[in-house]
Order: sequence, then C-alpha cells, then structure tokens
Amino acid sequence: MKIVIQRVTRASVTIDGTVKGKIGKGYLLLLGISGDDTKEIADKMLEKTAKLRIFEDENGKTNLSISEVGGEVLAVSQFTLYADCKKGNRPSFIGAGAPDMANELYLYMLEKCKALFGSVECGEFGADMKVELVNDGPFTIVLDSKEIL
Repeated sequence: MKIVIQRVTRASVTIDGTVKGKIGKGYLLLLGISGDDTKEIADKMLEKTAKLRIFEDENGKTNLSISEVGGEVLAVSQFTLYADCKKGNRPSFIGAGAPDMANELYLYMLEKCKALFGSVECGEFGADMKVELVNDGPFTIVLDSKEIL
C-alpha cells in the first residue's frame, strides 16, 4: 500500500463537472492499493497517517497532528501509484490491486478514515477525477507499507 499525504490549505475533487469532495486545511490522501494489501495493512498505514506530526505549532515547528489542528481529509484512490516504469516508456500497472479487491479495500479505508479523522470527503473509485489542491509548504510525504511495516 502506498499513501501520498499532501498537507493542504484546501483541496477538492471534481467528477463530470460536479464537485464530489472539498476540504479546507488538512490532508489530501492519495491511496494506492496493491494486490498484496489487507485490512490489517490499511489499519496500520492509516494509524501512522493520523499520528504524523506535520502541522506547525505556535513556534513554527512541525509538531502537531491533523487532529490537533482540526484538519480535514480528502481521500482519493489512485492506482497509478503502482506504475512500473522500468521497461520502455509506457507504465505497467500490474502491481496495482485488481479493481474489485482494491475498491473493497478503498471503501474499508474510507470508513477507517472516518473513525480516525471524523468527517472525510472522498473521490470515486475508478472515476475520471480532477483533483485540485493548494499544497501547504509544499509538504508531501509518501508512505509505502513495504518500507514502514
């Protein structure tokens, strides 16, 4: 599993010209699910995401978690995080989870996000989405379950 965490001042996702999800200060989470991922991996990855201290305190130090700043979450599925560009110029996505399995785990992750973060906005699995954001910092972190678990 890969999660790209972008600290944002605002973010939104639009599908077919309609805004599906919109947040202010918080996280834009891009969720990449592989064929090896499980609910247990999702739990650990999202708990790590919730505990990260990447928001500034009164002294300008990145010392606060998203809950401590009352941040919001926009979660978007993104199979392209599993692009394999080793051969040729056309990426292979064979490492991404099969659509049915990945969608089921994505929906599970949305419920887990709601439990961890409160209100959560989201994209739509498999849809053609337009994501807009203002990255605060910029501050972007990539969590890979193969590296941290």
